[in-house]
Amino acid sequence: MVQEYHKLSQTFEEVKAENVDFKNSSVEPISLQIGKTDSLQIELSKLKTENESLRIRSSELESEIEKLKLIMSSWTQSSVSLDKMCEILKPANDRTVLGFNAGESSAGETST
Repeated sequence: MVQEYHKLSQTFEEVKAENVDFKNSSVEPISLQIGKTDSLQIELSKLKTENESLRIRSSELESEIEKLKLIMSSWTQSSVSLDKMCEILKPANDRTVLGFNAGESSAGETST
């Protein structure tokens, strides 16, 4: 019986020591986890802020793209209109509008 008591006492002390070790080791990871959690929360907050900033910038760029599309459309339409006007214009040596006949020479002949 005494032997059993010593055995149980020794086992109790071992378990008690393990329990203390466990408590000490478990305290550090919890504090480390809290530190890591805080660090991750800060990082997450930074990323959310950056994400929102990028969304705003993206929206601004999309608006600018739409404006530029309108400008390009206007230029294209102006170019088409200019091409049509140039097709309608008569050549520079065509003087029928000025009263010359197509068969007459424009060399400045005088009749006497």
